[in-house]
Amino acid sequence: MTTRRQFLATSAAAVLSSPPFPLSFQERGNARLPIGFSTLGCPAWTWKQILDFAQTHDYAGVELRGIQKNMDLTLAPELSREGGRIEESKRELRERGLRISDLGASAQLHEQDPVKRTAQLDEARRFIDLAETLRVPYVRVFGNNYVKGVPRDMMLAHIARGLRELGDYARPKGVTVLIESHGDFTDSPSLLALLEQAASPSVALLWDAHHTFVSGKEQPEDTVRQLGRYIRHTHLKDSVPAGPDAKDRRYVLTGKGEVPVRRQIEALAHSGYRGFYNFEWEKRWHPDIEEPEVAFAQFATVVGGYLRQAGVAELPAQ
Repeated sequence: MTTRRQFLATSAAAVLSSPPFPLSFQERGNARLPIGFSTLGCPAWTWKQILDFAQTHDYAGVELRGIQKNMDLTLAPELSREGGRIEESKRELRERGLRISDLGASAQLHEQDPVKRTAQLDEARRFIDLAETLRVPYVRVFGNNYVKGVPRDMMLAHIARGLRELGDYARPKGVTVLIESHGDFTDSPSLLALLEQAASPSVALLWDAHHTFVSGKEQPEDTVRQLGRYIRHTHLKDSVPAGPDAKDRRYVLTGKGEVPVRRQIEALAHSGYRGFYNFEWEKRWHPDIEEPEVAFAQFATVVGGYLRQAGVAELPAQ
């Protein structure tokens, strides 16, 4: 039987041998929580600034939604095959233990005009090709709107056909196409109808949790209950009402607004979700909000705490 003196001596040794602060990712063997940020939040940063900030602040991944002035990633010099630049960028990611969580295309599948629709689908295919080269699992597209004069069921069928077509193209390349809860499609019934009609193993959902709460008027637990089996990636951000009639929104630092970010994370974690918890700070569209150096660092701290409390495990070293 262990005596009280032996117990106290053992406990003291354990305390003295433990580090006074949490281990850095280098000391943990590069294991990091599954958090990422979108480059939408740092439109002025160079490729190296993006990667260095992510590494320094223990982010595991980066979502590419433009690099500086290039919103079309297929035209970004950093991702060009010319001169082997794309291979150099892949090496720079590996050296920092980072992953690209997904590529954000701007393709909108609601277009009715055949020429415009072809252009949208072509953009999505180019992004899928790039994702294959980069070994990125997901490409995001939009629904995005109900077109005036087109019945709802016809609109859903039109978008679903586009998703299925892109899924067929992406599947042999090891890529999944994600429709984002965005625009006119921020409620679970509409999104569920689109996903079920697409009926493709290579089509799933990017859950923008802000939009389903603010625009879709859904509680996070209800959204995850209805759509959880389709969610592969997520966008998180916080906001407060703004404008004279409070119908607009102003983005604020995570946990400082009225969006239930902690509950959104808990709902995902308890559903068995294994993807990234990604920060979409819309600095490109709203230049007056906090600088990325502030917002990204604060998100990593706050959401890191939420994830640990929800029991989310760290990702192994990349």
